[in-house]
Amino acid sequence: MPAVVHPLCPAQLSGNPVDLLAFLFNPIFQTMFLLLAIFYSIFGDVGIAIILLTLLIKTLLIPLFKAQIVSQRRMQLIQPEVRAIQQKFKGNRAKISEETMRLYKERGVSLGSGCLPAFLQLFLLIPIYSVISQGLAAPDISSALQFLGQPVLDIACQAPGTQQPCIDPTIPWLLGLDAHVPEILFKIPVIGFGVSGLALIAAALQLIQTRMMTPPTTDPQARAQQRVFMILPLFSIIYGSFLPAGLFLYWIVFTAYSIVQQYLIVGWGSLFPLFGWTPGFATDHKPRFAVEAPVAKPRATSGDSRQNEEPSRSATDRAAGTIKPGRQRGRTSRRGRRR
Repeated sequence: MPAVVHPLCPAQLSGNPVDLLAFLFNPIFQTMFLLLAIFYSIFGDVGIAIILLTLLIKTLLIPLFKAQIVSQRRMQLIQPEVRAIQQKFKGNRAKISEETMRLYKERGVSLGSGCLPAFLQLFLLIPIYSVISQGLAAPDISSALQFLGQPVLDIACQAPGTQQPCIDPTIPWLLGLDAHVPEILFKIPVIGFGVSGLALIAAALQLIQTRMMTPPTTDPQARAQQRVFMILPLFSIIYGSFLPAGLFLYWIVFTAYSIVQQYLIVGWGSLFPLFGWTPGFATDHKPRFAVEAPVAKPRATSGDSRQNEEPSRSATDRAAGTIKPGRQRGRTSRRGRRR
């Protein structure tokens, strides 16, 4: 007997922590669902609606993700100076942290601008998942198409009065794929793990995106960290066995948009050579909006004559250290020597 799907209604505030979280996400969920419904009402294709919703979200977030890419690139450009600090104060973690943060401040590198977009990217997955898994499965969506109790949009359901989804979740140009359920191409024998084609595409694009932002290095520790980052996108293949196909369509468009942004700012990065092959178009390629190496900000002058006379030193100069001159041996006066 098929499960009964309830009408799509905004979450109500209660003592349940899960209901509380859903209530807090209500405005974001309803905004995204309304936009998806508007695109669906115009084009009559839920796949196109998901793509347009993704492009709209990603376009609105351009400033934040641009700041993230620029911050990551600047941090890569000053890594030699960071390694100099680590070598100078080896074994003193507190001093390394202090000097590294001072270097970031002098170079104008913000750690927050690199973390906030990544957090926001994961934060948006929660309402998007609900829109696709629940919104596209609900037989009655009238409550979600209202704002302050007033209807904003009217959509004629494909089979009113039944348990069929109001919005047609099939994507004709993807072989009639159902957007609100997982897409399984085949199952691996014995373990029964389902493999999704959209999940494979999403993982491949994430690998490209990660490799473009990964700087070349010969440091064994840094290379080990890079290998971990290269493994993380492969988890998308696992998620494909139980997450809805529409969510992976969103993720594919979102990642492809990010790759274009990175290409304009950092170029091909470390994508090539790929298996020892470097195409001609990637040789000596210059990004359209290349990021320059950050320079030290000038310090404010003070009334101290010593500070006015001595030029300010960067964190790298402090890390390099100075050699204390030894005591010079000269001729000692014979006056006062014991005979």
